[in-house]
Amino acid sequence: MTYSDFSLVQVCKTFGLVAQTRPLFSVTERTPPVWLTDLLKRGRPFALGSEKARSEFLVVPMLLTWVEQSELPLSVYSGQRLDADPALGLVGECDFLLARTPPLPFLQAPIVALVEAKKHDIEAGMGQCAAQMVGARAFNEREGVALPVLFGCVTSGEAWQFLQLEHDDLLIDADRYYLDNVARLLGVFAAITAAYAGDASAATVLI
Repeated sequence: MTYSDFSLVQVCKTFGLVAQTRPLFSVTERTPPVWLTDLLKRGRPFALGSEKARSEFLVVPMLLTWVEQSELPLSVYSGQRLDADPALGLVGECDFLLARTPPLPFLQAPIVALVEAKKHDIEAGMGQCAAQMVGARAFNEREGVALPVLFGCVTSGEAWQFLQLEHDDLLIDADRYYLDNVARLLGVFAAITAAYAGDASAATVLI
């Protein structure tokens, strides 16, 4: 079993999580840089086919802007394996991991967020994303950098659904964000970064 085999129900049952839906962020819009607006305009026509195309033409530019606008050092890892606990099925590849560290050639704790790219079905990807969040928490704890909160996201490139793992609570954002309002989406990224601003340790985000 790997991350991709988990449904949302299975993750909650296996790891004793309680899922609930509520708004997660108070968002202040951030102005997108000119280069991002131009790149998304150029890339959108080519992002219609596969998950890989959506990742390359839509998701990656957004994540690079997140790093650029962040007040904290962040690293983005693409296609990184996160083998936290094979016995529990917490193994496999993550589309994107964000760690609160300077850029390094290897993954270092802590992970603050993860992003999972899906072609269409965001709901079907939430189980995989939640399992990766549990795996990221286990990885951080194993490395001696435990964090009380982790964030995850399932995205088609156009739509972005955020999740938060805090203790045994799996919170699913009641709001969904869209690429048609890039400034609002960048505001969510800033809100996630701010959640770690007072923490001297590194953090990871799974997307």
